[in-house]
Amino acid sequence: MVNYQKYWVNFDRRTPEFRKCLDELFLDIAFSQPGVKNQIRCPCPKCNNFMFKFRNEVHHHVRQWGIVTSYKTWVHHGEILQDTSTIDVSDLNEIDCERENDSATYEMLYNTFRGETLGETPRDFATNVDENIEEEPHQGAKRFQRLMRDYEQSLYPDSGISRLSFIVKLFQMKCRYGWSNNSVDALLLFLKSIFPKENSCLTSFYDARKVIQDLGLDYEKIDACVNDCILFRGQEYADLDECPKCKQSRWVKGRGNEKDNLRKKVPQKILRYFPLKPRLPRIFMCEETARAIRWHKEKRLDDGVLKHPADSMAWKTFDEEHEWFARDARNIRLGVSSDGFNPFGNMNISYSTWPVVLIPYNYPPWMALKHSNWMLSLLIPGPKSPGNSIDVYLEPLIEELKELWEGGVEIFDVVQRRNFKLSAAVLWTINDYPAYSMLSGWSTKGALACACCHRETSSKRLKHGHKHCYMGHRRYLPHDHPWRRNKSSFDNTRELGEAPKPLSGYDVIEEFKTFEQTEFGNNTKKRKKSEHDKVAGNWKKKSIFFELPYWKTLLLRHNLDVMHIEKNVFDNILGTLLNIDGKTKDNLNAQLDLQLMGIKRDLHPRRVGNKFVMPIAKYTLSKTRKENERQLLCQFLKELKLPDSYSSNIGRCVHVEDCKIYGLKSHDCHVLIERLLPLAIRELLPKEVCEPLIHLSIYFGELCSKELKVDVLDKLETQIAITLCKLETVFSPAFFDVMVHLTVHLAHEAKLAGPVQYRWMYSVERLAL
Repeated sequence: MVNYQKYWVNFDRRTPEFRKCLDELFLDIAFSQPGVKNQIRCPCPKCNNFMFKFRNEVHHHVRQWGIVTSYKTWVHHGEILQDTSTIDVSDLNEIDCERENDSATYEMLYNTFRGETLGETPRDFATNVDENIEEEPHQGAKRFQRLMRDYEQSLYPDSGISRLSFIVKLFQMKCRYGWSNNSVDALLLFLKSIFPKENSCLTSFYDARKVIQDLGLDYEKIDACVNDCILFRGQEYADLDECPKCKQSRWVKGRGNEKDNLRKKVPQKILRYFPLKPRLPRIFMCEETARAIRWHKEKRLDDGVLKHPADSMAWKTFDEEHEWFARDARNIRLGVSSDGFNPFGNMNISYSTWPVVLIPYNYPPWMALKHSNWMLSLLIPGPKSPGNSIDVYLEPLIEELKELWEGGVEIFDVVQRRNFKLSAAVLWTINDYPAYSMLSGWSTKGALACACCHRETSSKRLKHGHKHCYMGHRRYLPHDHPWRRNKSSFDNTRELGEAPKPLSGYDVIEEFKTFEQTEFGNNTKKRKKSEHDKVAGNWKKKSIFFELPYWKTLLLRHNLDVMHIEKNVFDNILGTLLNIDGKTKDNLNAQLDLQLMGIKRDLHPRRVGNKFVMPIAKYTLSKTRKENERQLLCQFLKELKLPDSYSSNIGRCVHVEDCKIYGLKSHDCHVLIERLLPLAIRELLPKEVCEPLIHLSIYFGELCSKELKVDVLDKLETQIAITLCKLETVFSPAFFDVMVHLTVHLAHEAKLAGPVQYRWMYSVERLAL
């Protein structure tokens, strides 16, 4: 501890004497204190002993603004109080003690505001500054000062917690446990009454929310047409009272008199938009995240093994196409994910809200999939899915992404201690297959339901089953493979075609030239397809993502979701093996279609009088008294014991007496199809049925590995075509819906984009729980 000489503090700050005393009588001593490395607290009125600065920065600040007048004893810089006989030692540094008690809040404030200049001049610190000019602090400084007042104010004497920390913790509990605004109001009034009289507790949630807003966690409310036609924003629509397309009112019809309606208008539908630009600087305000964001270029091991999206062909091709973007490792690659969920939980209410989430992929694997590093961008209101009109709600996000690509945003990097221009780009979207249609614009229904095969999708309409089947997997075999000429074992045709190639972004733009853009809105009439539309295939709109300048250059724009594909394939297998009503693919209509196609004659139904007698297929487990194979399978799953956290309690979904299994979750199906299915069916089914199912299980298991090798994926891509062809020789065409067909494309997508863990919906759906 030292005693400073302070006679020079009131000198004219423009004189050499002031600069000399500042260096010798303050900075030299402050930087020589134990524990001080290269930064100290800046005592100027702008930083108020909160911001840590380097020596040249502190020198510049003190020369320009002086030392805060209320800072009499320089305890933050090693000085001890002169008279300690009447003062308790614990009171020497009241503010620092408070900050130790509220370390989390202190760190949050420090990380939030240290990237802001708080009114300082450019970082070259020119010496010809006119110190007589006094400036008003800008908005960032004002917000910081207001939060500092709340941070330095104790909730009540000797409480050990500041007023700001109390409000932050209250908000955390409100969000975590779903408290209503009224319940928070009641709680605050109760706490106000039981705390000591000299307390600073707020009395309403409204007042608490005004404090939190200064942290920059606010969002924009944008009125939307009730039929999803437009957003009431921009010069064209912002001032309108009704939708120009469907003529629906923007406002809720009032229940009171006309004067009340004029005084307060309530929108019928509101989009909540969380701007991206204010959130990106938070990454570079914390040293840990600022360093982690460069991991993909500086610390990633490039050994040819796919362990991260940065190892993928899609990432590397993007870097080659846009070298200026790849030059700075801090430029952020994002994934866009959206899915509907019911915000009312298990309540019997039909309601679907669609959050749009941005996933930064620059982080290392142990950080990339943490929800705390994700960014909520949009909250699309219900009560129904936006469907084809989701592009209307994506407009603000796409506009901001275009700005981030073309001009970037200026951000302060706390590690390198300098400002830079940050750019961002979207690599792909993550969604289930119905949402795939909404975001890509390609309809995932009908004869051309496969978005990867596009117009070359091989499908057949089943007359009795009243749906399409997708069986043409012999196209993926070598040209000289004997199965291509085998008619009787497959669909009674020869296969001479080639495997279709996915459309590139440039191909899609060419197809859009023959396609007329649809009008958005749930109230628009379904128009008939024109001749141009029929040529364009299954396109139902031009996706808004093609407004991004780089979108056409991406190798993989939309991901197939392995999670939902696994679940649907397993449901098909299990329902057919156990012959569960409503889930089996071997019903009367399926066998009538076999008869109509002239294949698998041993499964053709026989007509006896007015009824049909259905033969038992070799892939259906028996249910006789002597050997009840279905009951054996259910008993195996019922008594199965698994390690904790490996899966949920699968036994609760099994009904042994009825030989039925209900209520399996997606992860249950993931565990069953990859690990347990081969064990369960090996002794129950004949070899020609069991073998392709086991190979399918191995395929999914290899595909979901944390590390992938390109040569292994090449083998999987070849093997899955053979596996699906073997399944075609065993199961009826009704088994092969579009989800079974999509398995043939998964290995190729893994080669393009890397491990599926970064591209499936498990983590996204957990976020909505």
